[in-house]
Order: sequence, then structure tokens, then C-alpha cells
Amino acid sequence: MKKSSVFKLNSVLSLVLFSALIGLVSCGSNGQYKNDTHLAIEDGKTVVERYGSLQVIGTDLCDQNGNPVQLRGMSSHGLQWYGKYANKDVITWLRDDWNCQLWRPALYTQGGYIGNPVLKEKVIDSIEACIDNGMYVLVDWHVLGDKDPLLYAVDAEDFFTEIAQKYGDKANIIYEICNEPNGKDVTWEKNIKPYAQRIIKAIRKYDPDNIIIVGTPNWSGDVISPSNDPIRDEKNIMYTIHFYTGSHGKERQREIKLAMANGLPIFATEWGCTKDSGDGGVFEKETLQWMEFLKENNISWANWSVNNKGEDSGILVFNADRNAKGNWKDSDLSKAGKFIRAIMRNELDISNWKKKK
Repeated sequence: MKKSSVFKLNSVLSLVLFSALIGLVSCGSNGQYKNDTHLAIEDGKTVVERYGSLQVIGTDLCDQNGNPVQLRGMSSHGLQWYGKYANKDVITWLRDDWNCQLWRPALYTQGGYIGNPVLKEKVIDSIEACIDNGMYVLVDWHVLGDKDPLLYAVDAEDFFTEIAQKYGDKANIIYEICNEPNGKDVTWEKNIKPYAQRIIKAIRKYDPDNIIIVGTPNWSGDVISPSNDPIRDEKNIMYTIHFYTGSHGKERQREIKLAMANGLPIFATEWGCTKDSGDGGVFEKETLQWMEFLKENNISWANWSVNNKGEDSGILVFNADRNAKGNWKDSDLSKAGKFIRAIMRNELDISNWKKKK
């Protein structure tokens, strides 16, 4: 996502607006967006207890028994700005109230970890909380302003080596080794693939089988390039796609389908229900169409993001929960927050797009 540091807060609108959007998208065979497997805890078991060590089979993310699964969760904002939310209280609240199966601590490199390596402790806190809560954790190396992942490849190698050494035996861990490589001179062939091969090698010295997700060109918006030249002879590798429902639609979905037809396993490690600026309002209709697309294609996802700075893609209204304790009231949630929470709690009926009573 091409983010500026400050976004204005738009007014919060009611979920009642969904009822005005009847019939604008095709539905599944039962006419509902509901999947009871999208539960953080089921029959007293956490999602990690149920699914165990994840694996990639074909283009599917699968559980330890080879059954396809779709994980759904939340991303933090940059840990250098909103790292206070990367704590056990918030992560537990997201699991228990939001039905969150996955947490993504966003460790920015330039402007973040490279100049302030103590931010690693926020990642460690997140990992520990997810292990305790039986959730999966996307360990995100958040390349953005630095554009070329090779710029800090040595730092990335050291970071992921340490994480793999310490946590590589835990089924909870998913490595996202490059958030959004970008720039016209940063290509899959010359920059992203060589970087990924280097970091994969470092991780696999200590963790032979947990999922590794590779960034893709053009702010992780181009999955065609890696589908034509994938990383071979490595198991449990996936590739990320990022999208913002107010900016990306049918063309991006078409490219995802083409890449998957080429055999590329895809994980949407970041998406938002706004424009790609993080602002511009909440696009309910387009978002629900995307949710159905991801469900139909078994693509797991993490939504951007947990913050209270007042941007439209943030789930909290400006200055809500300043102490970062979770236990949010309805008045603490932005329009996006109410919307995403309803999706994650399986409270939306896609046949008429209104909140179920």
C-alpha cells in the first residue's frame, strides 16, 4: 500500500447501508457468505490445535492432514508508530471477539527496524502472544520506502535466522520475507527472486517446513511475473498479493486467477477496504465481492490495520483505546472496524448484504 503517515478521518456510517446493496454480486450455492471453519476457537480447540503445521499442496494452503484451509486475520500498522497494539491483550481480544486466526506484526525496515532494532521486541511479543493464544503469526519484513529488498538483505538474513532458530519448531510461524518491493528498477528477476532465494536458504537451515511467503513486484501487486518464473525446488513457498478494494478490482482478480492457473500459491498478506492510500472511504460492495473471490479460491488474508490514527482503513476511530487494551466498544470502532469485524465474525449474509439479526 502506498501510504502517507497521516490520513483524515471520514465520518462513521452505519452498517445499515449494506441493505441498499442487494443483489449486486453473485453468491455461492447456498447464497450466504458463511464458513463455520473460520473460527479462532472451535470445540475448545484453537486454530493451531486444529490445523497444526501448515503445508502447501498445489495452490492451496492446507492443514497438517492435507485439507485446504483459509486463514483470516488482522495486521498491525507500522510497529514504530502503533506497536502498542502488538500486545497480548489486543491479540487475545481479536481472537476471542473478532474470531481472528492470524496476526501480522508489520516491522517496517526503512524508518523502522534498520534505525531502531529494538522494534524486534514488538515482533517477539506478537509471536509469543500468538503461540500462547493458538494463533498463526505472519512475521512481516515490511519493505516499502526502501523499494529494493536487496538493500537490507544482510539485516533480513540476520533477522530471519534469529526468528527461525528461536521459533522454527512452532507450527504458528509464517514468514513474510518482503512486504512491498516497488519501483521501476526493482524487478522479479534481478531483485526480488534473488533476495527471496537468499532468505529462504537462511530460514531453511533452522526451519525446514513452515510456510514462507515471498513478496511480488509493484507493491506486491504483480503475481504474473513470479508465476512465469517461480522459485523451484523449495517446498511450502507462497507468494503475496496486496489489494485495496477501492483501487483494485476485476483486473487484479483476473491476474490472480491466471497466476494460480500457472500453479502459483497465493496469500493476501495485506488488503484494505479503502483506496490504496488508506483513505477515500470504505467500499462495502467491492469488499464483499473480494471476500467471495478469496473464499472461492481458498486465499488466506490479513486486513490492514489495527490503529487509531483516524485513517479510513484503520479499525479504530481517532484516539480510541489509547492504552491498547482491546475490549473495544462499538463506539471505538471506525466504519471499517465495524465492517471487518462483522466479516470475521461471519455475521454478513452475502445474499442481501446486511448484518444478520
